[in-house]
Amino acid sequence: MKNLTVETIVKICNGSLYGEEFIKESQKEAAGVVLDSRLLEKDDIFIATKGEKVDGHKFISSVFGKGALAVICENVPEEITGPCIQVKDSFIALKQVAAFYRQQLDLKVIGVTGSVGKTSTKEFVAGVLSAKYKVWKTQGNFNNEIGLPLTVLQLREEHEIAVLEMGISDFGEMHRLSEIAKPDICILTNIGQCHLEFLGDRDGVLKAKSEIFDFMNPEGTIFVNGDDDKLITLKETRKEKLVTFGRNQTNDVFATKEVSKGLLGSVVDVQGKINISEVQVPLPGEHMVLNALAASAVADLLGLTQDEIKEGMKKVEAVSGRSNIIPFKDFVMIDDCYNANPVSMKAAIDLLQSANGRKVAILGDMFELGEEEKNLHYEVGQYTVGKVDILICIGNLAKYIYEGAIQGKNEDTFMIYLKEKEELYFHLENIIMPQDTVLLKASHGMGFADIVSRFQKNYS
Repeated sequence: MKNLTVETIVKICNGSLYGEEFIKESQKEAAGVVLDSRLLEKDDIFIATKGEKVDGHKFISSVFGKGALAVICENVPEEITGPCIQVKDSFIALKQVAAFYRQQLDLKVIGVTGSVGKTSTKEFVAGVLSAKYKVWKTQGNFNNEIGLPLTVLQLREEHEIAVLEMGISDFGEMHRLSEIAKPDICILTNIGQCHLEFLGDRDGVLKAKSEIFDFMNPEGTIFVNGDDDKLITLKETRKEKLVTFGRNQTNDVFATKEVSKGLLGSVVDVQGKINISEVQVPLPGEHMVLNALAASAVADLLGLTQDEIKEGMKKVEAVSGRSNIIPFKDFVMIDDCYNANPVSMKAAIDLLQSANGRKVAILGDMFELGEEEKNLHYEVGQYTVGKVDILICIGNLAKYIYEGAIQGKNEDTFMIYLKEKEELYFHLENIIMPQDTVLLKASHGMGFADIVSRFQKNYS
């Protein structure tokens, strides 16, 4: 890892070095940086952190046995068997090391944030750009103050572009993520009703997300969903170059001739600043077209040809838990249960509506919505009216989805309310029929991934 030596790390973290006599090559660069001792390989740096269940300090001696170059820790062991860099806070040290390392690399960093669609937009951008460049992207849900620095520390000199998902729930977090990532390009997908418990309202969400610009390259470019009433205000307040994308033809990049292929995706013409005909968008849902527009706009800026953009678009794949289409023997599942807020919940219902056959929606609680949580769940229930054939609501807050659907006079829909997801399994055999399409959608804390696993075990 470029310039990441033990000596440099001591300076970066303002740490104290113990066991200096164990250093064989003072200028040797680290091979990697890990928090999990099980992942450590020879010449890696191990950062010992104190978690809720496990204290990484217990594994210091074992990582030296595996060939660790050095350890960053808060408490130095009594018996020192390798170089230990003592710091006040190991998590702060992680961020300091990542921020330093980011500056050593000559590559473009693209930061992706927004209330909904961060992960799918990241996948589209990375997929399209991979047609021309060596791209590294955020893996899984590594988008917070631990995950993002670890993602940065996985970059290597051969990478030309990093596409980093940046997720927050409170003020100040994006500021710290931006300091690490120092993005050259920023993409904002939308400003929705999420984390309202901490951010108050959509204006608060916009303010918190806008912290992504705090350490942005001043010569960089911002891409925003121009159909979003909050994001469009950035056009007047930001000094950086700003490009809008969206369905409205007043945007710099927009879609025309959109043809839905149901759960197989869609075909669109991309027009405006760029003109590409018959772009195959491989994932279903209207919101995926917006992701494709964002990816096309960024790719055009970075010099991809029309053919490269179209070819890269075909490589985009769904991520587990996010509009992931799972075909079973007799029916199809839409696994969208990684997270949920009112905007993404309604988008998932729209996606379900595009399917053939009966439409079954299994919806659960949405968390971190603040004082309006009951009303926001109620509105989702009303939104289902006329769009689904079977509605199953699970959880304390999902009761209000159920009530909204009932009050919306959803007489043609068969509805069930369940307090716990375990109750669902008693009803499945009597509900799911051949040719059905089943949507699973809830906040991650509801554990709906367990339902997906149950389906895969019993119906594959």
